[in-house]
Amino acid sequence: MMDDKILQFEGINKSFFGVPVLKQVSFGIERGHILGLIGENGAGKSTLVNILGGVVPLDHGEMILNEKKYAPKNPADATRAGVAFIHQELNLFTNLSIAENLFINDFPTQPFLPFIKRRDVNSRSMEYLKLVDLKVSPQTLVEKLSPGERQLVEVAKALSTDSSIIIFDEPTTSLTTRETERLFDIINRLHQAGKTIIYISHILADIIRLTDDLAVLRDGELVAAGSIKDFSINKMISLMVGRDIDQLYPDRKKKPSQDSVMEVKHLTKPGIVHDINLTLHKSEILGLFGLMGSGRSELAQIIFGIEPFDQGELVIHGGKVEQTSPPESIKRKMGFVTENRREEGLMMTASVANNLALVSLPAYERLANTLNEKGLKQAVQDVSTRLQIKSSNIEKNEVKGLSGGNQQKVVLGKWLLNNPNILIVDEPTRGVDVGAKHEIYTILNKIADEDAGVLIISSEIEELMGVCDRIVVMGYGEMLGSFTREEFNKEEILRMAFREYHNGKEN
Repeated sequence: MMDDKILQFEGINKSFFGVPVLKQVSFGIERGHILGLIGENGAGKSTLVNILGGVVPLDHGEMILNEKKYAPKNPADATRAGVAFIHQELNLFTNLSIAENLFINDFPTQPFLPFIKRRDVNSRSMEYLKLVDLKVSPQTLVEKLSPGERQLVEVAKALSTDSSIIIFDEPTTSLTTRETERLFDIINRLHQAGKTIIYISHILADIIRLTDDLAVLRDGELVAAGSIKDFSINKMISLMVGRDIDQLYPDRKKKPSQDSVMEVKHLTKPGIVHDINLTLHKSEILGLFGLMGSGRSELAQIIFGIEPFDQGELVIHGGKVEQTSPPESIKRKMGFVTENRREEGLMMTASVANNLALVSLPAYERLANTLNEKGLKQAVQDVSTRLQIKSSNIEKNEVKGLSGGNQQKVVLGKWLLNNPNILIVDEPTRGVDVGAKHEIYTILNKIADEDAGVLIISSEIEELMGVCDRIVVMGYGEMLGSFTREEFNKEEILRMAFREYHNGKEN
């Protein structure tokens, strides 16, 4: 029996400004299968699915969809052909209702009259929301939904177009563990219903769990394709980066000191965190784990001074701190890498160099409000070289043009230029490919080796177990327990995180 290919890429080529990003890519996707599409940032994954979704045209080659030549001129053409694209950055109008978003391109109207059939919009919206198990009113504004619920609205939108191919581009980036499980259940049901799915992710364990087949891109070329059964995680990593990464997590060479760089004592902000006691030592990488809503990111913001606290105190380098602020934290040599680099960590339209220099500008200020431009420029270049930021011209190139991994390096570099003694990093490798992850872990390791204390917040328990000396678990704004490296056990850490607490007592 011949394979039933719903889609075939044949010799796909694409260049931007003379730089090839896809080179003779050819492979097929079987009808009703889930295909995992992987590769480092810049490998060409997004460009390939953007061509499929009608976002950008191809230069050479062709696509065959349902045995017919397929060449969409825009996303509307792709939608009409049965291709739905759920982007990493969700394409929803947050000021409109769910129903309005679902039918934004095709409202049902009265025969021969330009009046919307509101009753039909509402009833059909309820049907699509039921398909994705989203139990909210179609009239709910999207801005009131959680990231996971918004993701489900996008899925419902894809179903409303009766799509046969659905593309998921990094769909779990902003989701909680429970929201991710819910999404996976929906994807499996779509699979069982005969939908063909293209699933893009940097989380290789999810690729193995969900997909039937795999395609691997590297530097714009297809380097492997076949049944997922033929690929291990180590093999996928090797194919993606073109070399073996013997150890994704670098060894910790220096043990934590007994000396503390920061102590959190009885820190409380009602409704957010309660009676937090935490010590970060010199040369220690301390992990903070918890489910969404556990208060971990909020705690980091309070420590850095973005939000005030009501009770308790901070002791930084032996000095008591009643309240603080970001400028004061920076003066105390503290750094804070936010989880949302695009909106909070970077000036996307500014140059790489200007982003790197941002925190350290006061250190290069001279008399009469002038700037030691030569010294600053050299320092920026040095940190760019140290972090191996891939940019042809850091003075001119905007940071928005960098890959996710290089953008994250710029955020780290901004703080490294200030020589932090305490570095808080929230979701250090979110949306970053495996090669860049290894580089970021190595950077954090070196920072700790230089006597700094590093506090890492992550939703990936494997990441924390791989890089940390100690892991503290939070839940409902409280500290639930901690584990030393010798005690690390994934099941035990997860079990602690999932326990339900109320006023410090387990239910």
